[in-house]
Amino acid sequence: MEIRYWHTVAAATVLGVIIGWIVIKVLLLLSRQRDHAIFRVIHRSITSVLYFFFPILLINIIALNRYATPEEGRIVYNISKVALIAVSTWLTIRIVIIFERLILDQLDLNKSNNNQERRLYTKVKFIKRLVVILVLIISFSLFLLSFQRGREIGLGILTSAGIVSVIVGFAAQKSIANLLAGIQIAFTQPIKIEDVVIVEGEWGRIEEINLTYVVVKIWDLRRMVLPITYFIEKPFQNWTRNDSSVIGSVFLNLSYHTPFDKLREHFHQLLSDNPLWDGISSALQVTDTHDQYIVVRIIMSARNAGDAFDLRCAIRESMIDFIQKSHPEALPAFPIAQIKSGSSNNELP
Repeated sequence: MEIRYWHTVAAATVLGVIIGWIVIKVLLLLSRQRDHAIFRVIHRSITSVLYFFFPILLINIIALNRYATPEEGRIVYNISKVALIAVSTWLTIRIVIIFERLILDQLDLNKSNNNQERRLYTKVKFIKRLVVILVLIISFSLFLLSFQRGREIGLGILTSAGIVSVIVGFAAQKSIANLLAGIQIAFTQPIKIEDVVIVEGEWGRIEEINLTYVVVKIWDLRRMVLPITYFIEKPFQNWTRNDSSVIGSVFLNLSYHTPFDKLREHFHQLLSDNPLWDGISSALQVTDTHDQYIVVRIIMSARNAGDAFDLRCAIRESMIDFIQKSHPEALPAFPIAQIKSGSSNNELP
């Protein structure tokens, strides 16, 4: 065993740690500057990986120096090569995440009409996942090619590729279809993150769009997990595809003695006093008539689905309270269980 060789390896390790520490400190100093937000993102994202990257890189460079015996040099070189592939993969993925964060930090998802921001958010998230998968595949390929045995395995795989491709094609056709559907959704965007949708009769928001499935957050906090091909193959409602604003509706079953002018006046006063109304759309109309009662539909617009739901609840309560106190003659004069409306008054949250 050549002592000087291991001294060289130890010196390379120490030097690598020092270089990593210096780079991290420089990034920390730059990140504290007010106008250097990019360095803050870099410092948060790659601090830990740099402590490993530089020592392993230097060890790999000096592994086959003149002090090494053939066996020692080969062992250290092979181990450091595998470690360098692993840590380089880690570093590359962190760099991809840095670009993702830099783009997403520029988006304001809290503003009232955030349709374009949600479009870009969905694309960036999906592209980031695809790039990470490609990086992992390339890294695994480099790992196999690093060893003679790995190259033999790769050659064997290529030799039997005809049979394997047929088997894998049948076994993974649904997964491939989901992946292709995910790519299609990421760019054509029938759905986006935070879109308000109705799927399988449930009202909810798109919470996650992954490579093969979509998570819908239902209004009562349940999660519906659907294959991503669902949104390509089946019809569904998207309330916010082109605009974040939503029109909400309230239905009231009232008598023929209802004073519509008074109700409209009170309704518009309620809207003007409520900050949830976006000031765009509002109406109070009789949409159906029956032998003993009429159906009054009240519509109002809001900046997003959450505001629309809260606005509908507030208007419904206030209108019922107003009718009870000021115009009780407008209430139906028979048990509500007898009402069988010909129109669909079922409202989703």
